Amino acid sequence: MVGFMIRFWTDRCRAFRASAVIFSASAMLGCVSLGSSTNEPSAPQPDYDRLERIYQARADSARMVVSDADANFMTGMVHHHAQALVMSALATTNTSSTAIKTLTGRIINAQKDEISVMQRWLRERGRPVPEIGSHASMAMGQDHSMHMPGMLSPQQIDSLTLAHDEEYDRLFLKYMIQHHNGAVTMVHELFATDGAAQDDFVFKLASDIQVDQITEVARMQKMLDELVRASPN
Repeated sequence: MVGFMIRFWTDRCRAFRASAVIFSASAMLGCVSLGSSTNEPSAPQPDYDRLERIYQARADSARMVVSDADANFMTGMVHHHAQALVMSALATTNTSSTAIKTLTGRIINAQKDEISVMQRWLRERGRPVPEIGSHASMAMGQDHSMHMPGMLSPQQIDSLTLAHDEEYDRLFLKYMIQHHNGAVTMVHELFATDGAAQDDFVFKLASDIQVDQITEVARMQKMLDELVRASPN
């Protein structure tokens, strides 16, 4: 009797395991069959080339909407920077001061770069691009220069050109302080104009110019004060 019971439960266990295996296999086949029989269409892939063209077209369209105040600021600042280059370039022959040569070299490098980006900004928006000549008055005309704050008069440019050594150093610092303060005034006028500086690039450039010029004015004023104190007169 005991042997019969053992065989009975052994056979039941084997049958149960076999049934479980068959059920699992059937379930797997059912899943595979269900997945393969689904004929849902695949999601459409975005046309990235078309999206890029739409984005570029919108960017180009937005670029052509230009505030006159922004364009005038960029145009004026190109000319304003150009005169600073003329003033600074004289240092190569008119001074022996290492400090002045370092200062003028820094001004030349920074303002040449800014002139290039302002010219490119104007060109990309279909605005007239001022070309910089060998002399600021030649590039823009003496009458135009008088309408921008801080610009040196032709007489001041002549006096700086004729000055050498400490006389040049003093005049350069005095005139460049005047010039930089004029650039800061131009930025203030831009920001005070309704609808101006909404272009992110214009706002950032103008803000950078303002900070840089104020910082350099403080540095130049300190240098000028030291020259005045060291002067025998």
